[in-house]
Amino acid sequence: MTYEALFDQISQKKSYLCVGLDTDLRKIPAHLLAEKDPVFEFNKQIIDATADYCVSYKPNIAFYEASGIKGWESLQKTIEYIPKTHFTIADAKRGDIGNTSGLYARTFFEPDSSGLDFDAVTVAPYMGSDSVTPFLEFKDKWVILLALTSNPGSGDFQRLETFGMPLYEQVLKTSQTWAGHERVMYVVGATQASEFEKIRTIIPQHFLLVPGVGAQGGSLEEVSKYGMSDKCGLLVNASRSIIYAGNGRDFAEKAKAEAQSLQKEMEIYLDKYCR
Repeated sequence: MTYEALFDQISQKKSYLCVGLDTDLRKIPAHLLAEKDPVFEFNKQIIDATADYCVSYKPNIAFYEASGIKGWESLQKTIEYIPKTHFTIADAKRGDIGNTSGLYARTFFEPDSSGLDFDAVTVAPYMGSDSVTPFLEFKDKWVILLALTSNPGSGDFQRLETFGMPLYEQVLKTSQTWAGHERVMYVVGATQASEFEKIRTIIPQHFLLVPGVGAQGGSLEEVSKYGMSDKCGLLVNASRSIIYAGNGRDFAEKAKAEAQSLQKEMEIYLDKYCR
């Protein structure tokens, strides 16, 4: 999906919501366990309930890898089921060098090889350019680099001063030489809202994937106010607060209500802050 196509979806839906499909077999409603593929059936109903209110879906790959072959089959069926209008993110946090990185890229971007056809994959930039550039060899596919994450340990390395600036700022500046804003996004956690203004001075046009709104307590208004660009430039992810909003037979209806509520809030902020 291109930069403009993504922004068109945001404009049409008045939403920059990304739904995280972090589907844990131990947490899905009990009545689904009788299904042949409980994880896919859960995802299918979540997608049906939320597709009108979001522009993106982000399966966290660990939740599928943990179930072995069955998990990968559930993931493949999920990706094939998501409407093509939606931006799909493999939250895999890969990052290695040379041929290894190229094989990771094929896994998520080359359906003839793996059956998976994502629009983007999250990548750790710690090993540098040669761990990232293999992902950029695929046309209209995106790399989403970890920059300033929302977890408590993010300060262990990401904020360390290197050559007069925090390490995450160096990541933002250096990685811009690898590809432009139409191919690279960055992960910036919603709990880091105080940094968004500074980040926007470094990368004014890049999209930011923002976890941490919802169950982690990040402020959607602060993220929108300080992080939005003139093309929105945000994909705000909510996972547990949507997909586990209910745990009974009405779980999909409750997920729909949560997604719709976030979309309505986003519509207000798009009108207010996206100029």
